Amino acid sequence: MCNLSTVPKSAAEVAAHFGVANPIQSNAPEESYPGTPGMVVREQEGARVMQSMTWGFPLRLQGMKPDSKPKPVNNIADLTKGMWIGLARKPQWRCLIPLTGFAEAEGPKGAKTRTWFSVKDEPIFAWAGLWRVSDEWGPVYSGAMTDANEAVGPVHNRMPVLLHRDEYDQWLRGSFEDALAFQKRIFPAELIEMERTSEPWVKKKSAEPEGATLL
Repeated sequence: MCNLSTVPKSAAEVAAHFGVANPIQSNAPEESYPGTPGMVVREQEGARVMQSMTWGFPLRLQGMKPDSKPKPVNNIADLTKGMWIGLARKPQWRCLIPLTGFAEAEGPKGAKTRTWFSVKDEPIFAWAGLWRVSDEWGPVYSGAMTDANEAVGPVHNRMPVLLHRDEYDQWLRGSFEDALAFQKRIFPAELIEMERTSEPWVKKKSAEPEGATLL
């Protein structure tokens, strides 16, 4: 499960990497948590555009109080199930999530630290995602997950669906079968770099990575 990621600071760098003609500065912080702003790249009228959205689809669980805050569903376990299949079938609801890294929690309970992963020789890379407009938070996005490769596996059994540069168009414009194929494949372990740190997994009460949801 991916509950913490870092996003590029420079809108111009993101625009250059993803082929966006008119970059806009995002209000996304450098570290992104579920329920907070993040940056996505999507297609609009045949061109790629950048947009700030909330990370996580709002979900109200049974028994929640009417005035309670929805839970952000920030990871997509299976594109063929639930609320995901209708969006995944339609290319206009697919997006690219720009990242510079993603983290997983490692260590004993109460003393977990952040282990960061990135793509070798790629300062910016893409996580395959879906987006929609919600009543609660406006535009929102979530990222597709897949089985971990040998590089991520020692820390977690799942990882984001990462895309190579030449696969961006296929995710954004391809068939439903293309999208499913990306979720089923194993990203090459030799392209992943890992950095274990002493950083506490939870740094702030206001932004706890562990409070996220996978559907």
